[in-house]
Amino acid sequence: MAKDPHDQDEKPQEPDTGSEGIPAPQGAANLIDTDYVIGQDNIVTNKFGVDLDLHGKVFIFSSIVILLFVILTLALQDQMEPIFNSMFNFLTTNLGWFFILGANVFVILALVLIFTPLGKVRIGGADATPDFGYAGWFSMLFAAGMGIGLMFYGVSEPLGHYGTAMGGISMGEDGVRTDWAPLGGAEGDQAGAIDLSMAATIFHWGFHPWGAYAIVGLSLAIFAFNKGLPLTMRSIFYPILGERIWGWPGHVIDILAVFATLFGLTTSLGIGATQAAGGLEYLFGIPAGDTTLVLLILGITLVALGSILLGVDKGVQRLSQLNMVLAALLLLFVIAVGPTLMIATGIFDNLIGYVTHLPAFSMPFGREDANFSQGWTAFYWAWWIAWSPFVGMFIARVSRGRTVREFLISVLLVPTFASVVWMTAFGTTAIDQVVNSGITQVQDAALELQLFTMLEQLPLSAITSFVGITLVIVFFITSSDSGSLVIDSITAGGKVDAPKPQRIFWALIEGALAIALLLGGGLAALQTAALTTGLPFTLVLLVGCYGIVKGLMSEPRAK
Repeated sequence: MAKDPHDQDEKPQEPDTGSEGIPAPQGAANLIDTDYVIGQDNIVTNKFGVDLDLHGKVFIFSSIVILLFVILTLALQDQMEPIFNSMFNFLTTNLGWFFILGANVFVILALVLIFTPLGKVRIGGADATPDFGYAGWFSMLFAAGMGIGLMFYGVSEPLGHYGTAMGGISMGEDGVRTDWAPLGGAEGDQAGAIDLSMAATIFHWGFHPWGAYAIVGLSLAIFAFNKGLPLTMRSIFYPILGERIWGWPGHVIDILAVFATLFGLTTSLGIGATQAAGGLEYLFGIPAGDTTLVLLILGITLVALGSILLGVDKGVQRLSQLNMVLAALLLLFVIAVGPTLMIATGIFDNLIGYVTHLPAFSMPFGREDANFSQGWTAFYWAWWIAWSPFVGMFIARVSRGRTVREFLISVLLVPTFASVVWMTAFGTTAIDQVVNSGITQVQDAALELQLFTMLEQLPLSAITSFVGITLVIVFFITSSDSGSLVIDSITAGGKVDAPKPQRIFWALIEGALAIALLLGGGLAALQTAALTTGLPFTLVLLVGCYGIVKGLMSEPRAK
C-alpha cells in the first residue's frame, strides 16, 4: 500500500533496482512507497512493424487536440490572425501581473534553496556521480534553454529598448501612456537610455527565466532519480495528490505540460525559422516568403530526425557542443572587432544596472510602463514558463549526480552570465553603430534582419552572417530534438527509453505546428500560443513549488 503523501519520513534506503527507464538511486535515497510501476498504464504494441509504448490517455488526447489545432489554423488562416491578436492583447493587459508575480516566486525559491541545508541533497542518491562533464553539461543547458532567442533578440532588444528609452514618456488623448519605454525612460539622455536598455534586456534573459527552468528541472530530477517516480510533471504533485496522480488529476497535469512544451517550443522554432529565412534572403537573395519558411522548417525537421535516431549522447550533446563552439567564435569575433573597450566595461556596468533596476522591473503592480511590462515582460515570462517543462525535463535528465546547490547555482548563474556577455557584446555593438557612427540601417531593419545588418558593418560580414544562420539552424535542430525527447517521455508515462518512432512523431508535430502558427498569424500567433499555454502552467508550477520543498525535506543530505 502507498503511504500517505504528506508523510515522507521513511528511513533512507539503498536500492539496487530502479523503475523501468529510470536509473536506480546510488547510495542513500528516500524512495516513495507506491505500488505504481512506470508504464503500467501504457499501450505497448508493434503495429505494422513499428514499436509503440505510450500512455494511452495522455498521448491520444494531446495528439488529437494538437492535430485539430494545426488543421483548423491552416484551413482558416485569415480568420485566425485577428483571434490571435485579440487573445494576446487580452492576456497581456489583464494578466501580466500574474506572470510577473509567478516568475518572482520561482527565483526567490531557487535562491532560498541554495542557502539552506536542502542544497546538500544529491540528485540520484547520496553516492551518485555526474553523467556528463561540465563542458558537455553547460553546453546542453545553454543550447536547450534559449539559444534561438539570443540570436533573434541579441541585437533587436537592446536597440529597441534604447530607442524607446530615448523617446521618454508619451501620453495619448485619454491620458494613457502610449510609449514602450522601460520604467520612466530617459528622454534625451544617451547614457541613461543605454543603461536602461541593457538592464531591461538582461532582466528578460537573466535570473527569472532560469529560475523557472531550475525549479522545474530540480523537481523532476528529485522525484524521478531520488524517489523512483516517472519523469513526468505529475510526479512533482505526489506530496499534494498522493496516489491520485496516477488518475485523471495526473493526466490533466501531464496534458497541460505537453501543450505548454509544444507551444513554447514552437514559439522559439517559429522565431528561429523567421530569422534563418531573413538571413538567407539577406545573403543569397532567396525570398523570405511563406514558401521559404515552410521548406526551411521541413528541411530542419528532417535533420532533427537524424539527430533523434543518434540519441542524446551522439545527437543532442554533439550538436550542442558544436553550437557552443560556433557561438563562442562569433561572440569573440564581435568583441574583438567591435567596440571592445565599451563591451568589456559594459559587462560590469550592465550587471550593476541590472541589479539596481531589478526591484522596479520585478514589481507586478502599479506599473506606469504598462506597455513594457505587459507587452515585453509578461510575454517573456509566459514564454519561459511554457518552455519550462521542456528545458526543465531536459536538464533534469542530464543533471543526475549533481547536488541541489551545485545544480541551482549552475543553472542560475552560468547561463545568466553567458546571456549578459552575449547581450552586452551584440547590443553594445549595435547601439555604438547608431549612436557613435551614425549608422541607422541597423535600427531601421526588420527584427529578423537586425543581427545581419549589424554584422554587415564589421569585417568578414559574409562569413559571420553565414555562421549566424548556421547557429540559428543548429539551435533549431537541438531544440526540436530535445523537445521531442521531453514530450515523448511525458506521453510515454514517464519512460525515458521509449521507442524512437514516438519521438519522430512529436518532431514532425513540432514542425507542423510551427508552420501552422506562422501561416495563421505570424509572430503574433507564436506569442499568443506561448501566453495561452503559459497561463495555466504558471498556476501548476506555483502549486508544484510546495511539492519540491516537501520532497527535498525527506531526502538524506551530505554532511
